[in-house]
Amino acid sequence: MTPMPISKPSRRQLLAGLAAAAALPMLPGRGLALTQSQASSLIQQVMADVQDIINSGASESRMIARFEDLFARYADVAIIARSALGPPARSASAGQLNSFTQAFQSYLARKYGRQFRRFAGATAQVTGASEVRSLWEVSSTMTMRNEAPFEVRWHVSDRSGAVRFVNIIIDGVNVLAAERQEIGTMLERRGGDINRLIQDLGQAG
Repeated sequence: MTPMPISKPSRRQLLAGLAAAAALPMLPGRGLALTQSQASSLIQQVMADVQDIINSGASESRMIARFEDLFARYADVAIIARSALGPPARSASAGQLNSFTQAFQSYLARKYGRQFRRFAGATAQVTGASEVRSLWEVSSTMTMRNEAPFEVRWHVSDRSGAVRFVNIIIDGVNVLAAERQEIGTMLERRGGDINRLIQDLGQAG
C-alpha cells in the first residue's frame, strides 16, 4: 500500500505521530511486574507533554526536536525500531540496528512533528487500563476540534527495565502494522539493503 503523502495526512496518520508510531503489540516473557498505576501515569505524562509541545508556540524545528526527545524518553525505542524493521532485524548487525534505531527515531519526529499545530486545542484523558499478557493496555479518549471523541489505546511495558510505551492503537488501527508495512516497502525498494534504508531515512520525512 502506498503511504499517504505527508502534505495530506489523515487523522490516523497524525495521531500515529503523537505516539511515535510503530511498536510491538504483545511482548512475551516474564510475569507482569508493572502496576496499573505506573502504566496509567506514564500515559498521562506523555499526553501532557505532547499538549505542552503543541501549545508552546515554538518554531517547527524546535517542536520536532522536542518531539524526538519525548519519544526517546517515554518510548522503548529499541523495541519499537526492531519491530518496525521486522524479520530483517534478525540478520542485521548490532551496528546496523543501532543506526537504524536512531534514524527511525529522527524520521518519525520529522514525519509527524510538522503536523503538530493541527492538534492545537485537542484534549485527552486516560479512561482505564487492563492487563494484556505481559503488559498493560491503557485506554484514553482524545477529542480534536469539531470532531467526536475517539479511543486511543497504549501498550505499556517494563521489559527493558523502565516503564515505556511500546505500541498504540488509534481508533482501532494498530500503528505497528502501518509503520512496519511502510518500512518493509522502503526496504524492498532498496533491494533489502539495510544500510541504504538507514541512509535514506536520514533524508526522509
